[in-house]
Amino acid sequence: MTDSTDLALAHCLADQADDVARHYFRAPGLRAEDKRDGSPVTEADREIEQALRASIRAEHPGDAFVGEEFGAHGQSSRRWIIDAIDGTASFLAGEPEWSTLIALEEHGAVTMGMVSAPALGRRWWAAPGGAAWMGPCPSDPSAPPRQLTLTAGGNAKDAAIGIWPPPSRLSETERAVAARLAAGTAAVLPAVDWSTVDPTTPPPRKPSTGSGTCHGALLVATGKADAFLLLGAGPWDIAALIPIVEEAGGTFSDLSGQRRTDTGAALFARPGLHQQLLNMAEAPN
Repeated sequence: MTDSTDLALAHCLADQADDVARHYFRAPGLRAEDKRDGSPVTEADREIEQALRASIRAEHPGDAFVGEEFGAHGQSSRRWIIDAIDGTASFLAGEPEWSTLIALEEHGAVTMGMVSAPALGRRWWAAPGGAAWMGPCPSDPSAPPRQLTLTAGGNAKDAAIGIWPPPSRLSETERAVAARLAAGTAAVLPAVDWSTVDPTTPPPRKPSTGSGTCHGALLVATGKADAFLLLGAGPWDIAALIPIVEEAGGTFSDLSGQRRTDTGAALFARPGLHQQLLNMAEAPN
C-alpha cells in the first residue's frame, strides 16, 4: 500500500516535471519528431522522463521504472509508470491541455496516481483508501484541494461517452467497438462516424478539449462525462488515472472486464454503467 512518503515524492516529481515543461512550453523553435506510431515527441518529453527516472533512482534505487520514451528499467515489486507529457500535440500547439502522468504500481496493482497540468494550474491525485483530489498547481494553502465524488450513472443508453483516438488511428476491430458504444449511448465525443475512416474529415478534437481537464478519464472523475474509452494505449497512458477514477467512485477495466493496463484498452465509467458498457461493446454473436 502506498504510504504518505510515496505520495509526497509523487508531488515532488510532478513539481520537477512542471518546471521542465514550463521551460519548453510555447518556447520559440520547439520541434518535434514523429515516433514509429506517428505520434510526436519533443526534447521536453525526453528531458522530463530522464529527470524523473533519476529522482526515483535516488530516492528508491531498488524500484523499477517504465516510461513512454525510454521503456522499462529494473525488476521490482514496486514500479513507477510515467508519461512525461500526455498530450504532446497540444503542448506543441501552445494549448494548455497536456499533463504529466505519474503512477506507482506495487505487486501488479496501481496504488497511486498523479496527474499534473501546470498550464491549467491544476493537479489530480489519489491512492487507494485516501480518496481522489483535485487541487491547484502549484499548491496554494489558501485554496485547499477538493475531493472528487461521483454519483451513480443510471442507464448507459442515456450516457455521454468520450472515445479516443479517432477512427483513423484505430484498427478495424477497435473501430467496431467504438461504433457500437457510440450507437448505444446518448452522446459521443468526438461526434464522428466511428465505423469508417474518412480521409476528407479534418482531425477531431479530443473529448477533453475545452473542459478544463487534459485527459478523458479526468472528465469521468470530475463528473463531466459518464464514461471514457481509450484504445491503443500503453500502461503510461492508463495507470495514473485508475486510482483517481476509482477513488472518486468510478470504475475501470479493459474491454474483457479485467483491471489490466497492458491490453491496450481502458474503459473508465461512472458507477453503475461499467458492465452495461462492456456488454454494449461486445461483438454480436
